[in-house]
Amino acid sequence: MPTIGNIVIVNGGFVDGSGWQNVYNDLARDGFRIRIVQNPTQSLEGDVTATRQVLDALDGPALLVGHSYGGVVISEAGTHPNVAALAYIAAFAPDKGESVGTLIAGRSPWAPVPPVLPPQDGFLFLDRDKFHDAFAADLPARQAEFMADAQVPLGLDALSGSVTEPAWQHKPSWYLVATEDRMIPPPAQRDMAERAGSTTVEAIGSHAVHISQHGAVAGLIREAAA
Repeated sequence: MPTIGNIVIVNGGFVDGSGWQNVYNDLARDGFRIRIVQNPTQSLEGDVTATRQVLDALDGPALLVGHSYGGVVISEAGTHPNVAALAYIAAFAPDKGESVGTLIAGRSPWAPVPPVLPPQDGFLFLDRDKFHDAFAADLPARQAEFMADAQVPLGLDALSGSVTEPAWQHKPSWYLVATEDRMIPPPAQRDMAERAGSTTVEAIGSHAVHISQHGAVAGLIREAAA
């Protein structure tokens, strides 16, 4: 595998890329060149296009990182020739023909149900009053309140967008399991990581593990880039 100096990060649904600032700062001190894809999360196709635009501009191989729904994006966009490896952070890692919608439909009946409100004009939001507990239970209440009030709408087309050729079938991957996740159940994360053949580590954290345990997340990214 070539030496990886570029890190491209794709955020998940309901949030934007600003939550990655501490991971960015940590990795930048090591000399990595990091790009955060501000994908609009309106459709999988649009988010894959936004990610590939960033990859097109790179001058060398990249580690492509995805959180939550971003795992679907990197599974599809990761076939780009500039992608050397993948890293999933508490993320969906769909197989061919799978989407967030199909993976959620197949969840265990006793798994926690994310507090997703009924669609509004084709977009989804999380219940503001339940955001802290479901998405970011290990963050301060005020920080979680801000995230709840700064939500990015998640398009139904993003939820239903299916992967055509999962990049993890062809490229090495790493996976960080968030053991206290109430959005994507940890057993489901472990199953997807095992199916993808990912090198797996676990961190005690909520779905917002990239914020609450940014050191562990940066450590996994360093390992994957090495």
